[in-house]
Amino acid sequence: MRAAAIARVAAPVLLTGLLSGCLLGPNYERPKVDVPATYRFAYSDVADVANTTWWEQFDDPVLNDLVKTALENNLNVKQAAARVDEFMGQFVSTRSALFPQASAGFSAARERASQNGPTPIPAGVSPVFNEFQPNLSAFWTIDLFGQVRRETEAARANANAAEQSRRATILTLVASVASSYITLRSLDAQLEIAKSTTESRADSVHVFTLRQQFGQTSDMELAQSQSDYAATKATIPQFEQQIAQQEDALAVLLGSNPEPILRGRALVDLSTPAVPAGMPSDLLERRPDLLQAEQNLVAQNALIGAARALYFPQISLTGLFGSVSTQFSSLFTGPARVWEFAGSATLPLFTGGNIYGQNKQADARQQEALFAYGNAIKVAFQQVDDALISVQKSREQLEILNDQVTSLRKYLRLARLRYEGGYTSFLEVLDAERNLFSAELQQTQIRAATLTNLVNLYMAMGGGWVTEAEKLTVPSPASQPAPAMAPVSQNAPAPGAPAAAGEAR
Repeated sequence: MRAAAIARVAAPVLLTGLLSGCLLGPNYERPKVDVPATYRFAYSDVADVANTTWWEQFDDPVLNDLVKTALENNLNVKQAAARVDEFMGQFVSTRSALFPQASAGFSAARERASQNGPTPIPAGVSPVFNEFQPNLSAFWTIDLFGQVRRETEAARANANAAEQSRRATILTLVASVASSYITLRSLDAQLEIAKSTTESRADSVHVFTLRQQFGQTSDMELAQSQSDYAATKATIPQFEQQIAQQEDALAVLLGSNPEPILRGRALVDLSTPAVPAGMPSDLLERRPDLLQAEQNLVAQNALIGAARALYFPQISLTGLFGSVSTQFSSLFTGPARVWEFAGSATLPLFTGGNIYGQNKQADARQQEALFAYGNAIKVAFQQVDDALISVQKSREQLEILNDQVTSLRKYLRLARLRYEGGYTSFLEVLDAERNLFSAELQQTQIRAATLTNLVNLYMAMGGGWVTEAEKLTVPSPASQPAPAMAPVSQNAPAPGAPAAAGEAR
């Protein structure tokens, strides 16, 4: 009899298992993207350096240490890693619905029954008694139409998207540290120019003061010299303020409180990284933000199938095995044994448009994710082209400014000679000093902009260097590798996606 009962229960389970391959909704396929053959401002002189730690090409050990410190201590990176752990936990929880849920319980009670109740208690029988009840129960909702599998597919894609978001945070962090350091060294250089020019003009004021006392120069020329000295001196506290603020911003990127930042090589001595090679089609695999946008699309695509499954029956199996006895000594004997097996099926007949509305939402969210993915790709192409043209034009501008500074230095020297010889007024010398000061500041700014544009280019192109940077981060304990899981669909995870977690209770 027991074998026949088991067979009656196992038959529908086996049948539904054979039918469990049914998955509603569309399977994900990467959308076709209009990818240009080349970038609009392609370089002919490029190097395959997109997969290397490019910041080391500046040849500044201090910058290398700053990047390493930021990757180890930056709180945004730690927050992104914790977010990955959160989504991996959601993935495991969602996937658990594919398996039977089992639980064990034990209850003990001491009760008194009413002697005047509908069931009279015979004379001599105590109305007070004990009841002991251990049991094992199981519950399983059969995923006949793939709702849970689609939800699991979406949860896995969300975990992959969180991982790509973490890698995007690393990408942005490294670029921000390098750019901030370049800006800091640029401000340092501009401060030195301001101090040097101020000292030179202070000497001029001293000379003109002595000459004015002996009647060799006019009050107007002395006033002009004093005015230019004051104007240059006023830039010093401005640069000192900007330097302190830049140090504070960089310190926060390093994961520390605002504090002074160690300096390495001067701005003019920093080596120039090579322009990285790459094709537009490479961006789809190299940029974490694009991979994240695609995984968001994968998740929304899978949830269409989960919404479709709401129209179909849900089949559940339940079971209980245990014993009930008023005496603990006879609790595990045959007469105390109880068991129950049951199955149920529910089919929505009328929901007032609830399921229809959920399906409309799923379709709309998939379209939103699709358009967001396409827009992210176009923005990525724009950012690379913008970075390429910025590198090209800032280099050209720097060459022009180098020539201008050289010419202005010669002009200032000749103007001073002409003034000392009495061939021109002091106004010509002041004009030459102003132009040289302005040009030297602009030269420093453009030199920093040229290096920063290269940093932006590496950030825009992405690449394997993000993986190299990942090795310098400190993973959280919850981010340790988990046992691999069999895929829930034929869709492979995106490149760089986290390994699927093992099953947890």
